[in-house]
Amino acid sequence: MKRYFDNASTLEELRSQYKKLLKQYHPNNKNGSEEATKAISVEYEALFKRLKDVHDTRQIDTADGKESAYNAHMYDWENDVALREVLQKIINFSGIEIEIIGQWIWVFNAYSCHKELNAMGFKYAGKKKAWYFHTETFRKKSHKVISLDDSRKYYGSSKVHTADKKDLIEA
Repeated sequence: MKRYFDNASTLEELRSQYKKLLKQYHPNNKNGSEEATKAISVEYEALFKRLKDVHDTRQIDTADGKESAYNAHMYDWENDVALREVLQKIINFSGIEIEIIGQWIWVFNAYSCHKELNAMGFKYAGKKKAWYFHTETFRKKSHKVISLDDSRKYYGSSKVHTADKKDLIEA
């Protein structure tokens, strides 16, 4: 039996080779046939089953040197510290509502402090009528518009109780 795939070690390599092979051996091409296409699909399925649970261990360049792509997506404590620092700066603003959705900080009803938020790196989402902040670690990969409710369901959320200035005076 002929082998069609060349040492695919990741799912990305396997998928790339699969697409190229299907184009090359498609029954409409002069070198192609239905038997070759079926054999490619059978071999793809077997390799896919073997590779689906293997994590990508390729090396990527980071500021600290080389790191595996799998480790690059693990929890980042520095990101957590940065979010906490920003949260500490805004928690005493009067009249705002703060909600953490995933790794994003969302601020609602913040017209009175919009200049301060802008100076700290917050961006305004006009359709959501809220300010948001995230670190450079997280970047959205698609242009799909996601509602806040969908984000809450997918990433989880928690509201931050702010200390209102009236509470501070009474205490």
